[in-house]
Amino acid sequence: MRDFLKTRAGRQLIQISAFGLFFWLVCLIFREKILALVQAVSAGKAHLIIVTLIVAGIASFAYSALRILDMRDEMANRRKAFDEADRIATHDHLTKLPNRYAFDRLVVSDLRGAVEETASQTATVFSIDLDGFKKVNDLLGHQGGDILLKEVSRRICALAEHECVFRFGGDEFVAVARDLPPEREELVAQLLIHSVSRPVRIGTLSTEVGASVGYARLPDHGRSLEEVCHRSDIALYEAKSRGHNQYALFQPEMQEKVAERAKLEGELRRAIDEGKIEPFYQPLIDLRTGALCGFEALARWRNNEGAFIPPQQFITVAEETGLITVLFEQLLSRACRDAQLWSEAATLSFNVSPVQMEDRLLAQRILHILQDTGLAASRLEIEITENALMGDPDLAASTIDHLHAAGIQVALDDFGTGYSSLSQLARFKFDKIKIDKSFVAACSNNDKNAKIIDAILGLSRSLNLKTTVEGIEENAQLAYFLGQGCDIGQGYLFGKAMPQSEVTAFVAARRHVLAARHA
Repeated sequence: MRDFLKTRAGRQLIQISAFGLFFWLVCLIFREKILALVQAVSAGKAHLIIVTLIVAGIASFAYSALRILDMRDEMANRRKAFDEADRIATHDHLTKLPNRYAFDRLVVSDLRGAVEETASQTATVFSIDLDGFKKVNDLLGHQGGDILLKEVSRRICALAEHECVFRFGGDEFVAVARDLPPEREELVAQLLIHSVSRPVRIGTLSTEVGASVGYARLPDHGRSLEEVCHRSDIALYEAKSRGHNQYALFQPEMQEKVAERAKLEGELRRAIDEGKIEPFYQPLIDLRTGALCGFEALARWRNNEGAFIPPQQFITVAEETGLITVLFEQLLSRACRDAQLWSEAATLSFNVSPVQMEDRLLAQRILHILQDTGLAASRLEIEITENALMGDPDLAASTIDHLHAAGIQVALDDFGTGYSSLSQLARFKFDKIKIDKSFVAACSNNDKNAKIIDAILGLSRSLNLKTTVEGIEENAQLAYFLGQGCDIGQGYLFGKAMPQSEVTAFVAARRHVLAARHA
């Protein structure tokens, strides 16, 4: 009520009430004088005027009282509407959980103030991210994904107080546990993963997702809950880097790791913009004839000091940040133009990452580059790893069919190291199998590896597929695989990856070696 009286409408109400009261009091105080005056003007009718004035004063006062009651109801309705709008703004519409705005506005200030006042106040922040949610969303649609998110939120709330669980957006949740003993934090993280990863029934289908959890403690890992939340995000990133269904407690060295990654990401963006990442070419040799049959393009990046940055580092960052598509198109375009300078019989092998296999436009992107550079489709070979087939097998099969229809060769890279099954191998139309170098190193002194290689070669022959052996570094390995009937070899024994400026000299030297061998 006090707030209302400070408003313009409240001031007007006070003025009306005061005027009515004043008028009524005047009538009471000066009743005799007014009566005498009225009698002098019109004898016998003064009582009517007095009564009228008194009634008017009472009516004004009554109106003011009723107006106050109406205004009170109006203010109550306004407050109710404001509270509802505030609830909508601070809560997720799907799961009904508090959102990031609620976390920032309410919990942060509340717990931060409590910690500043009481040193014994503690809180643990758990950052939770779902593993494989995108695949479920793609498979069952957004409606199925929404059902999954609501069930996941229910399970998280069952392990924590409802008001301390937040949905930050997408498939990311945050749980705040007050006064949780440090020795129980790991158990809570394990319970969260176990609870979230249990199968969820959606219609007639049973599906499941995993969860990665990072957590940090107030005040050990930060002076405010906001800072601790940031540290738990860093721990979450570490957990996700370890694989699915992993958890991690924040450690100071993680901060340095994230800072280094952020620096690498910035440098990678600049390197892509400036075209500093270039394709190097490792020769592919026909084991029967010794002739050069093509090159595999490998991404190479020199830093400002001239040292090479390991590809597994910057390729991973490119995949996580979405830069992989731009980098892929840039390198493939350059490699196709370089291949135009080679012999028409030389093929170009190019790798596609698992992330790119989720791109429905991948085949169109490749064909557009071939059209733009003029390289014949028959000279391009796309290499796909086993794990790249697992994300969306139907999309992978469609992409491979599209490439085949255009005349592009497709090879299964690093065979034997992934998770694909023989039935899946038969499903996809591959032209070649590449045996991973991990089998090559110990083939001569490891009977199990030798048997695996024999099985792979037998499988490839039964499916009428060519074979390429990676990592040949010794003549003994060359002799072994030549005796096993392998088609193509690749490794340091034949040549390391080289820039385009060295390819011409290598080709000439290779021809000289072959000529001397046949002389």
